[in-house]
Formats: sequence, C-alpha cells, structure tokens
Amino acid sequence: MTGRRITYRDAAREALREALQADQRVFLMGEDVGRYGGTYAVSKGLLDEFGPQRIRDTPLSELGFVGAGIGAALGGMRPIVEIMTVNFSLLALDAIVNTAAMLRHMSGGQFSVPLVIRMATGAGRQVAAQHSNSFEGWYAHVPGLRVLAPATVQDARGMLSAALADPDPVLIFEHAQLYNSEGELPDDGPLTVDIHSAKVRRAGTDVSLITHGGSLPKALRAAEELAGQGISAEVLDLRVLRPLDDATIMASVRKCRRAVVVDEAWRAGSLAAEVMARIMEQAFFDLDAPLARVCSEEVPIPYARHLEEAALPQVDKIVKAVESLMGRSP
Repeated sequence: MTGRRITYRDAAREALREALQADQRVFLMGEDVGRYGGTYAVSKGLLDEFGPQRIRDTPLSELGFVGAGIGAALGGMRPIVEIMTVNFSLLALDAIVNTAAMLRHMSGGQFSVPLVIRMATGAGRQVAAQHSNSFEGWYAHVPGLRVLAPATVQDARGMLSAALADPDPVLIFEHAQLYNSEGELPDDGPLTVDIHSAKVRRAGTDVSLITHGGSLPKALRAAEELAGQGISAEVLDLRVLRPLDDATIMASVRKCRRAVVVDEAWRAGSLAAEVMARIMEQAFFDLDAPLARVCSEEVPIPYARHLEEAALPQVDKIVKAVESLMGRSP
C-alpha cells in the first residue's frame, strides 16, 4: 500500500472537503470558519470552494449557533458546528447536554439530532488557564452523546464521515498540539475509520499505557524510552471516549497485567478515574500491581512555559510511573 505524508490539520481539512462534496445537506458553521479560514486554519480555502451558504461564519454566540445547528439537524440537514476551543463550549452546554443529547429520549425516539460538533482541546501552547482545558471527559459523562478524540492523521481524516453517518450527536475533540503533527495516509481510495473501538498503537507485554488525544505521542515516546530499559509497554489509544471500549481495554490489561492511564485532564473526577474503576470492576484479579495514572496537576494551567510544562503529563512522568509499577524506582 502506497501512502503520502500529511499534517493532522490538512487531514482534517480533507475530511471536511470530502463531506461537503459527498452530501449537499452538509455545511460547516462557526466563528471565523469562512473568511478567516478557521482559528487553526482547518477550514482555509473552503469558503472559496463551497460558498457562504455552506461555509457559514456565525456571530460570537456559541449557545446561539449550536442551537441553530441542532435546529438544522432536526430539519434534515447534516451540520458540522465548529467551536473554537473547548472552553467556549461551556457557553453552549445547555444546548449540547439538555437538548442535543436528550432529545431522542425525551421524544420517545421520534426525533434524532444528527449533529457533529468539532472543537480544539488541550494545553501546551501558552494560552493560559481559560484556553488550556481538557473537558472531553465532562462530555463523556453524558448519555446520548458519542465522544471522539482523534489522535492520529488517519483518525483525523477518517472519523468525520462516520460521525456524520451517526443519527445522534457526535463531539470530536481535536487536540490543538496535534495540528502540525504529520502521518501517512493511504493513496488508494477513501479512508474509513471505526468510531466504536479503541486501538492498540504499539504492542507490548509488561505494562499497558492507556491514553487518548494529545497524550498519545507522549505515551509512544515513553514506551520507546522504556524499551531501552527492557520494559515492553503497550500503548492503547482510547479514541472513543463515549462509549468506552471495555473489551479492548480489558484485553490489553489482562495481557500486560499492569496499567498506567495518561489523561491531560485534572485527576479529580477525570476520565482516567473512570477507566481505572472499570479495570478494577472487570479485571482486578488479572493485575500484578496497583493501577497508576498520570494527569495534570490540580491547578489552572499556568501561562509561563516552565510552569505549564510542569503542570501537564510529560514523558518523564509516564516513565517514572511505569518504573514504580515495575519496582524500579530509585
């Protein structure tokens, strides 16, 4: 199979272009998605290609344009709503949680909301506390939503079409640190990606590193460093945060018998805590060591570079957590 190198940003743009070309019901709406080309340049050039009816710049009102997207979905369209960053999604929380997620249930199955919401998430760019959050775990708490965290070029390219085919609302969290990352895409035909299951990104036998989104590259680098110590680390990319793929998680844990969960969110009430609880419920007797997790420190993410780096999960923190499980701490 031949392939081509492409950035995560360009892969996401290709996914948008393909969706717009494939279905006239699809349109993109959000702040600065048109003339400006998107805050992270994902939608750059699409306004010229598809026009203002399908690439729609909106007022600065997340509650307003997310609500409009819900209405459009109920009316038979297939809107893709872009929220600039995850912290701004809190302004639309009522529309997302109380309407989009609940309407199928509250209508007795008469209505569905085929809405896709994309947003940037995560820290590491010195944009200070209000723009450095990882709230995807909050949304993974809510029944009625499917929550995706594409961490690779392939998933950035392939998840959108599957999300648009879902009859219920799908939230896609794109870690802002990934936009410049590169990967390989196959040249031969459309890319289809499973939005139901986790995926092993690196096989191993001694410890399972369970992560998602922007922490995946860190987990992979940690696994490479651990290999130099003779420790075989498996890296499991959750990819789908709701519903979690328990079967793949437990298969990895049962094989490796040790697990470290890496999550950029704060540890209190985190998705990491939920993953650890499920492992304890389903695979406790398969463990050879207590579970461990590497999360962000319990502080608003600092602006200063050295403090920001200290607050976030890093490769050395993951390595130290594994060494402790393996009994190799100093």
